[in-house]
Amino acid sequence: MALTMLNELLIEEPNPPLLLYQVSKTAQLDTLNYQSCFMQGVFAHFPEILFIHRTYSPAGKVLYTFLVDGPRVQLERHLARVVYFAIPTKEDAEGLAQMFQVFKKFNPAWERVCTILVDPHFLPLSTLAMEFPAAEVLLSAFHICKFLQGKFYQLSLEQPVERVLLTSLQSTMCSATAGNLKKLHALLNSCIPPAQLPELHSHWLLNDRIWLAHRWRSRAESSRYFQGLEVTTRVLSQFFGTTPCVEQGVTLLLRYMQQNSGDKASFSLGPNPQNNHAPLDVSPESPGVEQLVEARIQHSLNAICTGPAAQLCLGEFAVVQKSVHLIGSGSEKVNIQILEDTHRVQPQPPASCSCYFNQAFHLPCRHILALLSAHHQVLQPNMLPAQWTAGCAASLDNILGSKWSETLDKRLAVALLTEEVSQLLQRCSQEEFKLRYSTLRELADIWIGPYEQVQL
Repeated sequence: MALTMLNELLIEEPNPPLLLYQVSKTAQLDTLNYQSCFMQGVFAHFPEILFIHRTYSPAGKVLYTFLVDGPRVQLERHLARVVYFAIPTKEDAEGLAQMFQVFKKFNPAWERVCTILVDPHFLPLSTLAMEFPAAEVLLSAFHICKFLQGKFYQLSLEQPVERVLLTSLQSTMCSATAGNLKKLHALLNSCIPPAQLPELHSHWLLNDRIWLAHRWRSRAESSRYFQGLEVTTRVLSQFFGTTPCVEQGVTLLLRYMQQNSGDKASFSLGPNPQNNHAPLDVSPESPGVEQLVEARIQHSLNAICTGPAAQLCLGEFAVVQKSVHLIGSGSEKVNIQILEDTHRVQPQPPASCSCYFNQAFHLPCRHILALLSAHHQVLQPNMLPAQWTAGCAASLDNILGSKWSETLDKRLAVALLTEEVSQLLQRCSQEEFKLRYSTLRELADIWIGPYEQVQL
């Protein structure tokens, strides 16, 4: 089965990739090393900084994904930074040494690798140092961010504390100055119980060498960088990390890469100090798995909901399609963030979310729809109240007229405004804080009384 599926990929490639794999006696995929001609060209242009990400499959195998990184890498598509896939026999010194040696045989430019970025759980650092003796191995800013984010969810902190930590982490990662990192370190020391603080390895925030590899990015560049890696790692998890059959997961992932990677897009790799490659061909992008999932969700909305309900939900889903959604698991709920404030989703029917839209209309919001899209699921009838079910309501006015609560509207509006003002005050400088606080103080005195009576 493994031979058949992988050989089909070779036939589909216009320029055959470099592929080396071994199959066990039970016809299971044992090892794999894959690199298309386009991937090899990208690495030849940008070999200085190598980013390594690991994805584990339900079967216990691990996929190593190599990506290029650094100031010179200016590629439009996130997946275009992927330059190599490998599955070692085992994650021991021998298996990884063999994997890195095959990578070096495929890529003569490996000698120009200066820095290798890895995740905090990558233990065989000695193997990396042996195979890449001239390279410095550092923890990546992205993996530290994901590590801390996961720890915040695992610690089951109070929601306001968790929200403050996540907001501060996001802000610091987009502007990783020494001062901001020290502030985040101090915030962790004050918010996390002392017994649990060692689990966070907060000393990483004070290791300036780690952040020098990331600090050159502007705030906007940092935001795009983290979003791009989030998209890439989510694709890896959806195909390889959730498929029980390793061969099928690899085949789906590589086919998706063929359809959506940078060799199907128009961009310039820029000047190469050693070789000048011809411009790449441009061809239209084929529909991928995500487009099929989106179409199924739209169909389920139209089939299950009333016309007005479907219209409202499709408006929310349009935001999901144009956004990056970050998904983290909590103890009982799932945390969804669509480049905005974090909201809590309760996926069990009837699905609910802490956002304004869901609280006011009791309809699947963009956060619930993002969760369905990420898990390749569709809307089910028991996920929404009966009054929104197809055939149970005649018009949007009737539904809103019967369910709308002016008190709820005001309460939600005030809560959202309060949260937004709170976050703005936390992010601004001390000078801006004083100015904005004095403005709020004046408003409070006008509306509700002097300072002696009302404390902000």
